[in-house]
Amino acid sequence: METTENLDIKLKISQAAFELFCQRGIKSVSMDDIAQQLSMSKKTIYKWFDNKDQIVFHSCKCFLAAMENDCERSMRGAGNAIDELWGLMEMTKRVVSKVHPSIFHDVQKYHGDSWQLWMAHKYDFLLDKIKLNILRGVAEGLYRGDLDVEIMARMRLGMIELAYDNKLFPPHEFDLQKVQLDMLEHYMLGMATLRGHKMINEFKHRIEEE
Repeated sequence: METTENLDIKLKISQAAFELFCQRGIKSVSMDDIAQQLSMSKKTIYKWFDNKDQIVFHSCKCFLAAMENDCERSMRGAGNAIDELWGLMEMTKRVVSKVHPSIFHDVQKYHGDSWQLWMAHKYDFLLDKIKLNILRGVAEGLYRGDLDVEIMARMRLGMIELAYDNKLFPPHEFDLQKVQLDMLEHYMLGMATLRGHKMINEFKHRIEEE
């Protein structure tokens, strides 16, 4: 059984590693790089993790848990469904601005167990939250009542993933953050009622002024 101290050390290593992954991508970061980032010997790191794959898994797990907590907190504090989506948009901006575009490719290709974590996050957590947002928006009269919730929710999942397609949106030509935000705005406007459109425009105007 791991003690609190052991968990704290593993968390420290995982967070430092994830910072490097966000800066450079996963494939280009070595165990030496992680040790140097922490001012720690590789021998010490190997005391807690058998290999880089374990570090990737634990760092992804910690990152996703933190992101899910932030998402829950943001949704609880939202006044309505559109306010909820704008809050999530701001969270998306912060996340996207930190994450290297190659991370998802690297995880999928080289770290299968970690990729399963992302898939569980996508299809269990995110899909459920998107559905709840659509249902809330319909109940509040901000989204159209004729929406197919399942289709719209899965379409939104596809849009999130699409922005990371390097062939469709080459990183040297497109700003990933702008692509994600433009897609989310398009998604919201497509679902919104006239009342919802008015509220979205008010949010946009307020944010542009800030």
